[in-house]
Amino acid sequence: MAIGKICLASASPRRQELLQQMGVDFVTEKSDIDETIACNETPRQYVTRMAATKAKTVYDNRKNKNKTVLPVLGADTAVIIGSTVLGKPKNRADGHYMLSRLSGRTHEVLTAIALVTERSKIFQTISTSRVTFKVLDEKEIFLYLESGEADDKAGGYGIQGLAATFITKLEGSYSAVVGLPLFELSELINRSMAINSEN
Repeated sequence: MAIGKICLASASPRRQELLQQMGVDFVTEKSDIDETIACNETPRQYVTRMAATKAKTVYDNRKNKNKTVLPVLGADTAVIIGSTVLGKPKNRADGHYMLSRLSGRTHEVLTAIALVTERSKIFQTISTSRVTFKVLDEKEIFLYLESGEADDKAGGYGIQGLAATFITKLEGSYSAVVGLPLFELSELINRSMAINSEN
């Protein structure tokens, strides 16, 4: 895979680290969008829409400000328990609620990515993983929330941090649960380059 510089439509240090791991040259520009789930929108539809909207918003903003036109990568991760999307905790009580729901159960993690390239072509894909938590006691939940690690994480936990000790089983992509599915991203970049080179 060979690609020039891209723009990551995210301020997430975890996504930045994963792009660095791939050897991708990038700049970052945070998207400012409404992340409210639409009425009757499925979790899959939601993360797909969010990833595309983030990428398209940043691409259009850069174009309107006469910045260097770069491919823009948007990503969105959602933790799903039952049919409920668990976003980032609003406060410690919300974080406690989320971890209590995940305790002793298997949940899905959906991570959608979207790459907007020249002439606003959008390439998209989604990764689905299943994560199983051990049963958490109140002390474990309290100490984890006190660490502050849950504060900016979808579902109230980070697989790459202290919460790694909560996980008994992972089916799918570790990097996708962190926030960026590297295999799928590599395939997406290769597909976009092949199609763009034909035009």
